[in-house]
Amino acid sequence: MTDHELAGLGWSAHFARQVQLGEAVARISAVHRDRLEAISPQGLLSLTTQEETGRLAVGDWVVQDGASALRRLERLTLIGRRAAGEESKGQIIAANVDMLGIVTSCNADFNPARLERYLAICTAGGALPLIILTKADLAADADDYRQNAQRLSPLAIAIAINACDAEDVARLEPWCRNGQTLALVGSSGVGKTTIQNSLTGIADATQGIREDDAKGRHTTTSRVLRPTLAGGWLIDTPGMRELRLADVAEGIEQIFSDIAEMTTACRFSDCRHETEPGCAILAAMEEGRLDPARYARWQKLQREDQHNTEAVHESRARHSRFAKQSKAGRERSEFKRRGWKE
Repeated sequence: MTDHELAGLGWSAHFARQVQLGEAVARISAVHRDRLEAISPQGLLSLTTQEETGRLAVGDWVVQDGASALRRLERLTLIGRRAAGEESKGQIIAANVDMLGIVTSCNADFNPARLERYLAICTAGGALPLIILTKADLAADADDYRQNAQRLSPLAIAIAINACDAEDVARLEPWCRNGQTLALVGSSGVGKTTIQNSLTGIADATQGIREDDAKGRHTTTSRVLRPTLAGGWLIDTPGMRELRLADVAEGIEQIFSDIAEMTTACRFSDCRHETEPGCAILAAMEEGRLDPARYARWQKLQREDQHNTEAVHESRARHSRFAKQSKAGRERSEFKRRGWKE
């Protein structure tokens, strides 16, 4: 098996450095409770794994022997969030994604605060952000939406399309060709599945949205890696109602780099940006150079990320201690069963 044969699956030198001569690899295309589906140059595989499937993601590369995933290769990029609900743990959305397509609509679904959350997750995970604005054909001025989205981050590319027009959707092909992987995230009903259908040629069912609030019902129920007609790969994801941040401090700093830079001009290094004299942030808001709402969102995301990151790390530490205690208990039981002394 050569690197050239794997290149069409998204293989790169980053992964090649992690395998030994003679080892076979495959890319995970779907994760189930008790098995993995994977793609290799030889075809589709169904693999078992000794690792918890929750620790693996669609897009991961694994060394495999045809029946089992032996080990996961170090990821190049990782898109994740704090899991929904009360449980304090991280949730992997997708791995080894080149471009994250953040899909929203030119209607009531357009929400700068939510887009900034996606942008922070994308940037922290190492992928490039692509903001895809659907329903452009129904908006009075879709370019206003596009410009507002573009202003949110200098790292992002914003594009407005009619997801029901295959020729318009084809404008996304440069980001999912030649083995590149594009993942789609966003609320239900914004057109992710319709975009997927055009880019892959797969006719998955779609459902309508409620016109009063632009909310949709879940169409995609699981994450799957699919080949695109342009020669790349696409990962569609279920709509997310909760998008809680964790471990994305670097992403927040990059998305709000303009505010972070302003803070360096404050008179005091420990400025809280409240009433201190010589505060560059307060001056920028008074002069109209900084939107107070954007500054408030920056503060909120920082607080949330710090809180959730601490909670997730504490949960991981508890899980690790429990695993070690369980292993020690099993070993003691085995020693006693065999009549050995510890």
